Amino acid sequence: MMRIARLLREGQPPAYAALEGHEARLFDRAPWHNGVPTGELISWNTAMLLAPVEPSKIICVGRNYAAHARELGHALPSEPLLFFKPPSAVVGPNADVVLPAVSRRVDHESELALVIGMRAKNLTRENSLAHLAGSTAANDVTARDLQKTDGQWARAKGFDGFCPLGPWVDTRTDAAFFASLSVCCTVDGTERQRGLTSDMIFDVTAVLVCISAIFTLEPGDVILTGTPEGVAPLAHHAQCTVAIYDNANNEVFSLTNRFVAG
Repeated sequence: MMRIARLLREGQPPAYAALEGHEARLFDRAPWHNGVPTGELISWNTAMLLAPVEPSKIICVGRNYAAHARELGHALPSEPLLFFKPPSAVVGPNADVVLPAVSRRVDHESELALVIGMRAKNLTRENSLAHLAGSTAANDVTARDLQKTDGQWARAKGFDGFCPLGPWVDTRTDAAFFASLSVCCTVDGTERQRGLTSDMIFDVTAVLVCISAIFTLEPGDVILTGTPEGVAPLAHHAQCTVAIYDNANNEVFSLTNRFVAG
């Protein structure tokens, strides 16, 4: 298992790196774009972390937890409900997210995000996980009032900053790992969401099979797998953390962003 991050260094372009304790082993490009180690080893800290991936597209699965579908008054989907976020929505850990003035209710949605490792089309349950680079944490920020009034979700889901990702890509891709995670959200220290990936209506392999039958997935593309119940509004200066834990309650990801009025 590796943790792949994207680092911002003073006077240097962003660099991909494998994090090893307090040190980072640099790559010449992202590993999912055939990057190789440069041999350079540097110290890193959380202030250096950018979003760990630069996707060509972000595909999201809606209502993939039954309790979340029910809390919004929706029937359970019979197949994955898909929508897009634009790449311009991506921000990294610790970035501020602007609450757009046009919306009166912006919600958090904590999610496990998959990162594609190689071009994928028409995957099967047997080969789907081999096409992943790993996973990261995501916040599917949503202007809930606009989602209801627009009749489609492009504006509600697509504002700049509405897809925080990070802090790194964890390269574990086995089914047991994905089936045993806890997806949580806290706002200003108060827990609002906690759900188990084992409660997904469509598991990771089913999601990959469905999406790859429609779209060709490219290395670095991101798939958001749905949010558990407990979505709620974010206020000015709210600090929101998406945290994902493994079955031993070890923290795999902790992604924090501050939300500020536009």
